[in-house]
Amino acid sequence: MTTFHEMGISESIQRAITDMGFEEASPIQEKAIPVALTGKDIIGQAQTGTGKTAAFAIPILEKIDTSKKYVQAIAIAPTRELAIQVSEEINRLAKYTGITSLPIYGGQSIDRQIKALKKGPHIITGTPGRLLDHIKRKTLKLDRISVVVLDEADEMLDMGFLEDIERILKETPEDKQTLLFSATMPKPIQNLAERFMRDPELVKMKAKEVTSPTVEQIYYEVNERDKFEVLCRLLDVYNPELAVIFGRTKRRVDELSDALNKRGYLAEGLHGDLNQRQRDVVMNKFREGNIDILVATDVAARGIDVSGVTHVYNFDIPQDPESYVHRIGRTGRAGKTGLAITFATPREIGQIRSIEKASKGRIQRKPIPTVAEAKESIQRVALEKMVHLVEEEEYKEFKQSAGELLEQYDAIALVSIALKLLSKEQRDVPVQLTSETPRYAKKPKIKVKEKRRVNYKGNKEFGRKGGNGKNKKTPNPHKKGL
Repeated sequence: MTTFHEMGISESIQRAITDMGFEEASPIQEKAIPVALTGKDIIGQAQTGTGKTAAFAIPILEKIDTSKKYVQAIAIAPTRELAIQVSEEINRLAKYTGITSLPIYGGQSIDRQIKALKKGPHIITGTPGRLLDHIKRKTLKLDRISVVVLDEADEMLDMGFLEDIERILKETPEDKQTLLFSATMPKPIQNLAERFMRDPELVKMKAKEVTSPTVEQIYYEVNERDKFEVLCRLLDVYNPELAVIFGRTKRRVDELSDALNKRGYLAEGLHGDLNQRQRDVVMNKFREGNIDILVATDVAARGIDVSGVTHVYNFDIPQDPESYVHRIGRTGRAGKTGLAITFATPREIGQIRSIEKASKGRIQRKPIPTVAEAKESIQRVALEKMVHLVEEEEYKEFKQSAGELLEQYDAIALVSIALKLLSKEQRDVPVQLTSETPRYAKKPKIKVKEKRRVNYKGNKEFGRKGGNGKNKKTPNPHKKGL
């Protein structure tokens, strides 16, 4: 592998890379960075989790002139979470350069963004709808930018952003450098490249498609509304030492981590809205075992490397086979066994088959554990705790009180009560999560609604006031319960 030092990257950026704990470039970085540094346009075909953010961020940083207080580069991303994540990574890489990056996206106060834009950030990362909004308001001018990045272009196509992207690109200079990254290359993306790029060089990476044999892979067919109850049962049945649970969105991660804590589990969420200090706090808690469960989005989980993760739960099915392989790679490390569990609604079973085919792995279907099986597991764990405490003689300070109780009550009754107290009674706390529409739903009605929600105009912000998301619950087509 090539080191960043061997690429001729400036000393200030190398220092930041070292602070981030990296020394060798990933395959996409090794191929893309030298080409991008020459100023050539690039089409990078790479999956999530391959290190492509640094592959375009480092060349951008090398081109920025800090003496000029205006926007010199933009990165367009499909979701606000990814826009935030990209901006944060750019800022970490720019730590010693004086270069600033600003994320702009729907759901955040536009007045606050306008104030931040007036301060003259060098790099903007944003979602198409909000970028267009600022262009229309003339609060963002792209006539002097030198680099444009289209990140996860195929996902932006799926979300209905193609026209918005074309309108944004028309506002940029013809002699700019364009870096396009996409997992797949459908015809509309190829057409976009032909229209707006100059003799681009293709940098293609083959995804790692073989899952580890040390990871057992299973799935449960479960309706959306029943997922959380099933998750709690599985956590009780399997009693993981350290588990990572993947959710599709920031909202999902927040709601899920809060709900788990209400039920008595030790969980923390990790997503793109956390700053580096908050992220470090959460990860340190997880590494040190102060929490048992890390709930994370795909974007936020990039780079997670914690030994001892015994279970991975795909609460929301991954968007593609490569994301699945990346997720379950958090467990089964260093020769240890791991368990990867995926939830699939009836309409998502086809995606399970696609993942199996692409990842060359077998994902076994299992029946959902019953309430009785979950309770039996809870009692077993409580009993094991009690036996452990007795063997470690961690009870002597309570002997006198225990003796007094035994004089008044039956011994079996007292032990039963002790087991109940050790069994986390919060399991019955009612919890309701916001339903999440599958990202690649096949039903036209759902698909049109998704497109309308993401293509907000003006103040119509995704899932926020003034637009399409307020007080509207996603219809659940599955009426059957557990």
